[in-house]
Amino acid sequence: MQNISDQWQPPPPDVYKLNFDAAVFSGLNRTGIGTIIRNDKGEVMVAMSAIGSSAENSEEAELMACRRSLEFAIDAGFSSLIIEGDNANAIQAISSSLPNNSYLGCVVDDIRHLIHGLYWARTNQIRRGANTVAHVLAQFARDLDEDLVWIEDSPPPALAALFHDISLL
Repeated sequence: MQNISDQWQPPPPDVYKLNFDAAVFSGLNRTGIGTIIRNDKGEVMVAMSAIGSSAENSEEAELMACRRSLEFAIDAGFSSLIIEGDNANAIQAISSSLPNNSYLGCVVDDIRHLIHGLYWARTNQIRRGANTVAHVLAQFARDLDEDLVWIEDSPPPALAALFHDISLL
């Protein structure tokens, strides 16, 4: 597996892009998690809108969403991933090889462990506008009673965002 903080290596042929995002619902004492995994043509392989536990801030919510998204991806059988999120602090924390001594260090360690178990991985911090589909799925979790998963199907709550993304390809 490629070390996420060392030299660049070209991706293997079957690499999928995982986008994740979190939404903090402070009045509800919970968060929303949005995950989408697409192939190199932009086609949806799997997507998830999930309920997360409460978080003290957006960085904590993003890290918890990243961990949950990676667990989801691994359970679905993905082993070569480009992992993208829009929170610079979260992406920097998981991409670094330095120890994380913050109160979120155990979550960062969990994520790093999951990434190191993949065949190939790369992390990218992207702008918020490039993460709209995952954001819409995270927001959609606000009123869910249980997690929703879509397999090889475009998630209806994010159709407009997906259409916009595809038009940019």
